[in-house]
Amino acid sequence: MRLLVVATITYNVIEAIVAITAGTIASSTALVGFGLDSVIEVSSAAAVAWQFSAREHAVRETREKTTLRIIAISFFVLAAYVTVDAVRALVGTGEAERSVPGIAIAALSLAIMPFLSAAQRRAGHELGSASAVADSKQTLLCTYLSAVLLVGLVLNATLGWSWADPIAALVIAAIAVKEGRDAWQGKGCCAPTAAAVPSADAETDACGCGPGCDCCI
Repeated sequence: MRLLVVATITYNVIEAIVAITAGTIASSTALVGFGLDSVIEVSSAAAVAWQFSAREHAVRETREKTTLRIIAISFFVLAAYVTVDAVRALVGTGEAERSVPGIAIAALSLAIMPFLSAAQRRAGHELGSASAVADSKQTLLCTYLSAVLLVGLVLNATLGWSWADPIAALVIAAIAVKEGRDAWQGKGCCAPTAAAVPSADAETDACGCGPGCDCCI
């Protein structure tokens, strides 16, 4: 899990620097927003690292709720920024220039993030950590944002369709709100405590979770 956290933080720091720099040069609020999303992902991964820095399992469980709240707030902040940015783009505030570095970083993220998210989610389920699963959703959301950004930048560069990106971004904002709400409510994966181990007669879902356990999301 620690290696995944380090990999997530390292990549997102690089992604944030490239995206914000390229966005500033091209006057692209979409690129700057993508870079800020990377900053949020760094804070989310750092929160998970803080949780798992504790050696005692009891302390980790105590930190779980705080970590989930940090991740949830990150989703809400991201949704708010993307929404404001999309509305500004739709009403015609500013016009972004063509950005080759922006297209490159969006394409690279689209290729990397799905695998990183899958690894984070698998580790989260193995550890029984809702916060780790929520963090994997943050990374998966970055995949969607990468796709939206890439399509928007390419269409803007080739056809001048500046409306495509903000429309799709509003859909992403709605997804971010849902994921933030789930993280705030603690949905993700049930911790495999001895008291929670289901009996042979107990009903389980496809993930092997018992009643009341919401881990297959």
